[in-house]
Amino acid sequence: MKATIRCAIYTRKSTDEGLDREFNSLDAQREAAEAYVASQKHEGWVALPEHYDDGGYSGGSMERPALKQLLADIRAGQVDVVLVYKVDRLSRSLLDFARLMETFDRHHAAFVSVTQAFNSSTSMGKLTLNVLLSFAQFEREVISERTRDKMSAARRKGKWTGGPPLLGYDIHPDGGRLLVNQAEATQVREIFAVYLESESLSDAVLEVNRRGIRSKAWTTRRGHARGGEPFEKTALHRVLKSRLYLGQVDFGGTIYPGEHPAIVDPAVWQQAQRLLARNACQFSPVR
Repeated sequence: MKATIRCAIYTRKSTDEGLDREFNSLDAQREAAEAYVASQKHEGWVALPEHYDDGGYSGGSMERPALKQLLADIRAGQVDVVLVYKVDRLSRSLLDFARLMETFDRHHAAFVSVTQAFNSSTSMGKLTLNVLLSFAQFEREVISERTRDKMSAARRKGKWTGGPPLLGYDIHPDGGRLLVNQAEATQVREIFAVYLESESLSDAVLEVNRRGIRSKAWTTRRGHARGGEPFEKTALHRVLKSRLYLGQVDFGGTIYPGEHPAIVDPAVWQQAQRLLARNACQFSPVR
């Protein structure tokens, strides 16, 4: 009688788009893997009931909850084979994949790609894995280069290219540009006035917080609330230094006119920069 081979099925999708559908990409990946396990029933293969699904997580990072749980179960000796739909579902990084394979080998867990018909228990499978991951890594680097080039071109045109929203502006519902938030814009101008009057970042933080002005409150795509907190020196310094308030964008130290309107008078902004520089010199350590 064949020994039972416990098979863990891992699925991943880079974005959370479509995951709310009744049958989504993760379901399709699992269904294909379950069919493969069923084809190996004569070898004693059995699919574990646990779902190791990472929806909305990049393959370029190891910070994935389902992957962490899978690795914990492998280390606990509960998994004999890990199945994925394609190699890049497990990782798009050759270095990360090599580390994962070391963990799998150390705990005697084989790796199988369902659609690419090989497994890591054979020498040919190991060679093929390395070749495929080299191409996956190359593809990821090409995409990253294209993204950087696209963002560079957008910034040179003064466009908003993303990142956490800044107090005084909202991001357009369609993305890609900033809209003035009039109530917050008034608070930004008040912050500059407070700093110029107090001439001290520490005193300005105390006064700004006393007046009830808070950092930008916003919600991530995953629905997590961020910001809306009392200011600290670092956060207030970031506000005072930002060229976005002048209607400009800074790309690699080069300043370009932005598509968004300015909300701080240039003379006031320059005065704040001189004061920041002067205070920095006063408190610089003597070498």
